Amino acid sequence: MAQSSTRREHRTNRRALRATLRRRTAETRATQRAVRAVATGTPQPARTQLVAAGLDDATAKRFAGAFSRGLVADDVRETTIKLKGRVRKAVAVKLYAARTFAARLATYRPKDVVVAARFEALAGVAV
Repeated sequence: MAQSSTRREHRTNRRALRATLRRRTAETRATQRAVRAVATGTPQPARTQLVAAGLDDATAKRFAGAFSRGLVADDVRETTIKLKGRVRKAVAVKLYAARTFAARLATYRPKDVVVAARFEALAGVAV
């Protein structure tokens, strides 16, 4: 790492390093939580299944809706989401069993070429 010439640069560098460490810790914890949830054998949401399969949380969140579109859910759970202010709303969350998830993962490919390659790699590992 290069030596910082000013105190301001040093603080900026340390702040960036702390942010990187926080992000990596959060990603690791999210992955571990998803793997534990999937290991229970109970149906899980598409995002949890994608994270447990090896996709990062941000990408899983981005593609979970399209991944599960048109797929018949194995189970449905109700959860609350926060809207503006103090308003909350109950919404249904579709849950998928491991077999249903694996079947969808084998066929689903996003239009984004880079992400499609990642999904293809996940499907290769899951099979």
